[in-house]
Amino acid sequence: MTEALIAALFVFVLASFTGFEVINKVPPTLHTPLMSGSNAISGIAVLGAIVASGAKDWNLSVILGLIAVVLATINVVGGFLVTDRMLQMFKKKVSG
Repeated sequence: MTEALIAALFVFVLASFTGFEVINKVPPTLHTPLMSGSNAISGIAVLGAIVASGAKDWNLSVILGLIAVVLATINVVGGFLVTDRMLQMFKKKVSG
């Protein structure tokens, strides 16, 4: 049990550092396409959370699945709002 926990913690820390470095090196011009891609991944997380929370009886996995559905949905909606706002910055303004 302890060895599995240490291995899982090691993978988590390594993934965190790698993710931070990758995200930190993204130029601003690529941010919008990557944001759209992460929204698609979060949409997949919503589907997975719906499947996890689909049981009839209430247990810990159903409650965690419900929380995951709510959080992933907030992430998807917020991501699309931010992406739309960024795309509005690139539109030419009509003078009139």
